[in-house]
Amino acid sequence: MSVLVITGTGTEVGKTVVVAALAALAAADGRRVAVLKPAQTGIAADEPGDLAEVVRLAGPVTTRELRRYPDPLAPATAARRSGAPTVHPSEVAAAASALDREHDLVLVEGAGGLLVRFDDDGTTIADAAWALNAPVLVVAHAGLGTLNTTALTAEALLRRGLESVGVVVGRWPAEPDLAARCNLVDLPEAAGAPLLGVLPDGAAGLGRAEFVEMARGALSPWFGGTFDPEKFAAPHTC
Repeated sequence: MSVLVITGTGTEVGKTVVVAALAALAAADGRRVAVLKPAQTGIAADEPGDLAEVVRLAGPVTTRELRRYPDPLAPATAARRSGAPTVHPSEVAAAASALDREHDLVLVEGAGGLLVRFDDDGTTIADAAWALNAPVLVVAHAGLGTLNTTALTAEALLRRGLESVGVVVGRWPAEPDLAARCNLVDLPEAAGAPLLGVLPDGAAGLGRAEFVEMARGALSPWFGGTFDPEKFAAPHTC
């Protein structure tokens, strides 16, 4: 796997921090890493965006952003309101392919959920993943409601012929409630794929060295980490 698409089950699930953790582990292991953000919304031209956060946490990895829109809306709507051009999956695929030629791992971070529209034709990050023939990692909430949004995302991936490598909980609470604890067992079934990591809420506040150490323990050996889902779930009895 040299290109991986990361999508969320919705907004505010910790997707950017998961991308940073993946990048941090790969870079720490000596791999050449690039992170591609096709569309960034809700941020002015001169403000630091998601890619700046990735670099702050993961170190000096290659980054590329294709479009930026000031309104905090879906990319298609934000583009329409700003009068700026939309981004098409073919452009995303071309950019990722170009980065792939010079890097060992390319991480493509979507905006919001899987079916958030990039343009008025209804294209999405799923179309970009299909054009790249790239697997998809799903980032989900920990608590109540996540099983439904995760299952819907998994079904959409399946219907589009896309491979889901697994699911990661992007913001695990310091004091998980009953729903969060039970979801550790139920999320893999909803996702139709394994639980490949659980990142603590507030991980973005760590320094770089602490962040890499956190990522190592919070992500699966698939990504260079040591996370064991059964061992993690054991003290969180449901």
